[in-house]
Amino acid sequence: MSECTHNCETCGADCASRTAESLLAPQNELSDVKKVIAVVSGKGGVGKSLVTALMANASRRKGLNTAILDADVTGPSIPRLYGLRDRAQGTDTALLPTKTQSGIRVMSVNLLLEHDTDPVVWRGPVIAGVIKQFWSDCIWDKVDYMFVDMPPGTGDVPLTVFQSLPVDGIIVVTSPQELVGMIVEKAVKMAEMMNIPVLGVVENMSWFECDQCGKKHYIYGNSHIEDTSKKFGIENVAQIPINPAFAQLGDSGNIESAGNVLEAFADKIFADLNK
Repeated sequence: MSECTHNCETCGADCASRTAESLLAPQNELSDVKKVIAVVSGKGGVGKSLVTALMANASRRKGLNTAILDADVTGPSIPRLYGLRDRAQGTDTALLPTKTQSGIRVMSVNLLLEHDTDPVVWRGPVIAGVIKQFWSDCIWDKVDYMFVDMPPGTGDVPLTVFQSLPVDGIIVVTSPQELVGMIVEKAVKMAEMMNIPVLGVVENMSWFECDQCGKKHYIYGNSHIEDTSKKFGIENVAQIPINPAFAQLGDSGNIESAGNVLEAFADKIFADLNK
């Protein structure tokens, strides 16, 4: 065995002292992002964008500098939820995020397209590159919490986010159906494989409360959130009922008026991250 030169770049040996190369994309030199939280699920249509917006709203109401990076490049929802229609601006060297009415900074592919209904027909590597650009080429000045709205599944984009961004933890979004719970389990296990902590689980569409009799109706069956959280030792859980008002607020671009739906849940998440 040859003598070690302590230069791993020129050495082909697989020894214990060799360290893995970091895949983290660099922050823009003018950026300062303290905490990054990804909102994930193994399945589409469970409300990741809604939860992302509600968490960002809760953060902003506490006076914290808040941002949303919309990583769902082929199905972006965040600009519509906040009523953002103006295209993002930039300089010769950087992108500038758009701000919501309350001051939440947002970057999304829909803010770069001429029309928000234009389809994004790109392959995985191109999408991955765009997400890295949203992180590295965008000026995220003094951000306390950045929320990343993820696409469904455990493919190229989630892998890119987990490897390229300094994700401090994830929030898993589910709905009551047992099938969805199984798919969410895949997202939890992917996070474990990437050594990223699961901060909490949000069950969306948990029930519908009749405005006539006040009775709760479990449209999608009984809740599985307790079973899922106990299985993985997740302490922070929250449930969101079916509420037509959310759809109306989202469609009209007024999601910031949704109220304190996840306020207590957000408090626990923020406290855990700052221990």
